Amino acid sequence: METRPGNNFLYSLIADDLAKGRVQQVVTRFPPEPNGYLHVGHAKSICLNFGLAESFGGRCNLRFDDTNPEKESQEFIESIKEDVRWLGYQWAGEARFASSYFGQLYEWACELVREGAAYVCDLDAQQAREYRGTLTEPGRNSPFRDRSVAENLDLLARMKDGEFDEGSRVLRAKIDMASPNMNLRDPILYRIRKVPHHQTGEEWVIYPTYDFAHGQEDAIEGVTHSICTLEFEDHRPLYDWLLAHLPVPGRPRQYEFGRLNLNYTVTSKRKLRQLVDDAVVEGWDDPRMPTIAGMRRRGFTPASIRCFCDMIGVTRSDGVVDVAMLEHAIRDDLNENAPRGMCVLNPLRLVLTNVPADHREQLVAPRHPSREELGNRELTFTRELVIDADDFREEANKKYKRLVLGKRVRLRNAYVIEAHDVVKDATGKIIEVQARIIPDTVGEDPADGIKPKGVIQWVSVATGKRATVRLYNRLFNHEAPDRGDNAFMDFLNPESLQVVEDAWIEAALAEAVPEQGFQFEREGYFVADRYQHTPERPVFNRTIGLRDTSGA
Repeated sequence: METRPGNNFLYSLIADDLAKGRVQQVVTRFPPEPNGYLHVGHAKSICLNFGLAESFGGRCNLRFDDTNPEKESQEFIESIKEDVRWLGYQWAGEARFASSYFGQLYEWACELVREGAAYVCDLDAQQAREYRGTLTEPGRNSPFRDRSVAENLDLLARMKDGEFDEGSRVLRAKIDMASPNMNLRDPILYRIRKVPHHQTGEEWVIYPTYDFAHGQEDAIEGVTHSICTLEFEDHRPLYDWLLAHLPVPGRPRQYEFGRLNLNYTVTSKRKLRQLVDDAVVEGWDDPRMPTIAGMRRRGFTPASIRCFCDMIGVTRSDGVVDVAMLEHAIRDDLNENAPRGMCVLNPLRLVLTNVPADHREQLVAPRHPSREELGNRELTFTRELVIDADDFREEANKKYKRLVLGKRVRLRNAYVIEAHDVVKDATGKIIEVQARIIPDTVGEDPADGIKPKGVIQWVSVATGKRATVRLYNRLFNHEAPDRGDNAFMDFLNPESLQVVEDAWIEAALAEAVPEQGFQFEREGYFVADRYQHTPERPVFNRTIGLRDTSGA
């Protein structure tokens, strides 16, 4: 899917760069840190970076900015690759890593030292904060700022060789401690981290900061448009300062856009990790999580996510998007493409007293009401069925449009029936409804002209299959759960998951392949679980209801 110009200021900016000859080929990059699974905000960035490259016939790199090995892992790397592919994109060449450039970055750090533009600082973290100043007061120069080039080169080499403890020394750029931009007050370029790296092993004990590495990585890769979220706008002067002070092979330009913020959603990786670590959810790909893997397992489609990202557009300011827009995109896609089926979530036995016990009748129903190319499906009609218990009452007022004693309803894609009796257990609970079919009413109204009041779904007891159905709802019941540091845990929705262990489904639904989506008629949209669904024990996850019932 190519990016549309109408709701994307970056499209116009890049088109102007090409028209004026500033760039010859568009090169973008998607640069995630592999410290967690990607979430819906990353989906917007993926669609933006890859979509812009596609629109202009350019290329987009996938680069892992793996400069913080304590929190990174190969699991996250593989999950990110899978997410990008699932959304329908392919990066140019091989996946890239910041760690592949560690040697070059270190040489450039030495170059800054030789130029007198960087120095080794011995202030500890607390002292560094005190020297840094505030938003209203300038900082103070470090007492180590005027070390000689020779001493700084020696100390940096010894840092690299592992001679010093973590936190004892850092390499800082020498810029301006009085700058109104805090990012220019002698920012840290290298710090000591004596931990193994998932790509380089124990080769390095010092690691570059993201701010130091990012622009140089872009330059090495020939990136023309380095697209970041708005919080990096204040970092752009440092990005440009480093490029100007180093012999890099190119001069990429950084541009910022407003990040995606959804109501009823938390996207902080730290908070998502807490949900996983505290077993609030079953993992990063729990269908209640806003991760791409979670949305995939819940039954969201790549097309719907890409459509949503296109709908919200790209702006220069942050804002909050109503999650109902995402839900609308999902419903719209599934309504158009999901085949239909019947499922009974709260089964109640229905016996058709004027149908023989051995009756087997094959009825035909469309797989989709408007997609003839999807064909038809067969439904086996028998004497004993299950219907949803909520679809029957002994007595009801005229507003109730389902089955009532002495009244008629249509069984979906089958006969009109009229209920005449019930069977109850010792507690008075109804365990069976008895009804008779009205002959010759498949696909037409009764010959006597008495029309049914409604339509209900059903499944044959003889041929239907038992299934586990998970009913997912929003994980948070507050529209701004991320408003405080830990307040989000107070807004967890206790009804975010309900599990139905004894649902009944059409026999053919058991043969669905994992990740195949359906509309369960009158119930909502569901997907065969990516990992647990089998024909022997079907497992379906509710993607979303037929309409918004959240009251949001």
